Amino acid sequence: MRTTLELGQEIGYANLSMEAVAARAGASKQTIYRRWSSKGALLLDSLLSLNEPLDYPDTGDLAADLRTQIHAAVDLLGAPPYGPLFYALVGEAQHDRRVAASLNERFIAPQQDKTVARLRAARDQGQLSPGFDLDLAMAILSGPLYFRLLITQEPLTHEYVDRVLDALLAGMMPRP
Repeated sequence: MRTTLELGQEIGYANLSMEAVAARAGASKQTIYRRWSSKGALLLDSLLSLNEPLDYPDTGDLAADLRTQIHAAVDLLGAPPYGPLFYALVGEAQHDRRVAASLNERFIAPQQDKTVARLRAARDQGQLSPGFDLDLAMAILSGPLYFRLLITQEPLTHEYVDRVLDALLAGMMPRP
């Protein structure tokens, strides 16, 4: 997996092959294919092996906690060295249903669950409007980030994240 990340950074996902990974790692192609059915599956496991914590703090300040977590995610996934590989993986998921399902099950859904749990805790503490739909909040929060990542390919910056959060939180706050 380390070889996959190194090689992917050097030559890009489009040029990455199972054969090149096997050769660089000193393993046989059969060994690689026995564990991973495609280079997308191999890249997903490789990126997930980084074990970078993307957990939410709970300082009592929802806005600060969301910023901290989403800034960390943007720093990890929105910029080199791993951003281009994550972008390629999301693109691969559009063509490979198994990669899409695994990406959702192992990365997207757990992050979504953590976000909704943090929003729920804030709502329970009275920091958010009691009737606000938390799943909708998650969609509103993540949609602009993925839109920028996948459609416009503009950089994901802390400033952009802050603008999205400010707009979202303005609509979620309890009404006096």
